[in-house]
Amino acid sequence: MCASYGLDPRFDDHEYRDVVDAAVLEGLRSWAVGNDGEILRPTGKNLRNLNPILTGSSELELAWWGYLVNGAPASFASINTRSERLANAKGDLPARAIVPVSFWREMAKPSRVWHHFTAPDDGLLGLAAVTRPGRTSDGVDYTCYSIVMQPAAAHLAHVHDRMPLLISPGFAEDWLTTSNARGDLIDAAISASAPINETVRVTPAEDEKAAPRSTGGERLF
Repeated sequence: MCASYGLDPRFDDHEYRDVVDAAVLEGLRSWAVGNDGEILRPTGKNLRNLNPILTGSSELELAWWGYLVNGAPASFASINTRSERLANAKGDLPARAIVPVSFWREMAKPSRVWHHFTAPDDGLLGLAAVTRPGRTSDGVDYTCYSIVMQPAAAHLAHVHDRMPLLISPGFAEDWLTTSNARGDLIDAAISASAPINETVRVTPAEDEKAAPRSTGGERLF
């Protein structure tokens, strides 16, 4: 389960420059500077920390991590969605997004030691997400997102048996816009993620105590 991640403004974005507008990348970097190293965690009822997601090559939006149901955070697990569930469900795929991160975190058991998962050389990683609209009890509308999880690569499974579905820059447009059948698109995304999965490094890290910062607004660009 991915329940926290981070975005360092010093991320290397060279692989994304051909597929994401320069203004979007700059907006993302500016947001990360303002976030000042805070760990990003699921959005709560009281602290409405909104996190950036890419919904298109020129669209960067602040969104609610987890689903809203009847004006409140969902009572069921909604911050992550299994790739198998998406692939096998009936009907069209939900709207999709990419969550930009420098790292994600998992706690190894039984040691309870936090680990960071990163790309080499401070590379930017894109986590697959599905989205849906949500509204709070006070009538504020948000885009809500859930990070798609796949079985972990073999060299990472000693920490956790699941990992986010990583979207390669070359597959970003397909993920965001294609109308392929559910199973076909998920299979293609998993296949495209395999080379990136093999480059991910995992290192033990101390558990940061910082809470997510409350962020206002909905659109960054």
